[in-house]
Amino acid sequence: MSQPTHRPVTADALPKPVGPYSPGMVFDRLVFVSGQGAADPTTGQMAGLDIVSQTEQVFRNIRTILEAAGTDLSHVLRCGVFLVDMRDFAAMNEVYARVFGDHRPARTTVQVAALPHPALRVEIDAVAYID
Repeated sequence: MSQPTHRPVTADALPKPVGPYSPGMVFDRLVFVSGQGAADPTTGQMAGLDIVSQTEQVFRNIRTILEAAGTDLSHVLRCGVFLVDMRDFAAMNEVYARVFGDHRPARTTVQVAALPHPALRVEIDAVAYID
């Protein structure tokens, strides 16, 4: 029986981590995406200050990592959503529903006291599989 393998997800266009971690890790056919914020990887700047702009950028970042790993959003099994203000839930949820369409990954959403950047309103992580 062969040993399971793991590897970091790497590509030039990926968002740069703000700490000592990989944007994503592949373990056999599973892809674990680290929590993504709303920084645009091409500029390093926040995509916007509102929850809709930030959630859209978060999903662009997640999509980029998943594609670099060899999969896509239709293979996401679970997401963790971290909001600074639960009053942003409805607007975040509208973007989330639009991004996933009829696909409905498992999800946990919690309010947190703060995120790594003072203007950041949302962070999302994900677990997906490679088909």
